[in-house]
Amino acid sequence: MTERQNSDADQTRGREPRAKKKPSMARVIRGAVQQFGELTGKQADGVSGVRREGEGWSLLVDVVELERIPSTTTVIATYRLDVTADGELDGYERLRRYVRGSVDPS
Repeated sequence: MTERQNSDADQTRGREPRAKKKPSMARVIRGAVQQFGELTGKQADGVSGVRREGEGWSLLVDVVELERIPSTTTVIATYRLDVTADGELDGYERLRRYVRGSVDPS
């Protein structure tokens, strides 16, 4: 049965149509990272932050931009991914680039 048929059936029985279930945080992260990879060709090295932003999500994703030997000299970039409430990638922006072996000043 399609979503529309379910909605119509609920209305004829006097029930409210079923609300669309929002994806979990884990599903949002997996989907956004996959979509980002498909768009940019870049593989996520890790997710360093995630939070709700209004109805959607904001993710910080670390990506290897330039692989070097030794690995402590590899160039990493942090991207912010904006994701809709439905888990669709809405936009992204590179925030910074750094060498893997460096530490943020405290």
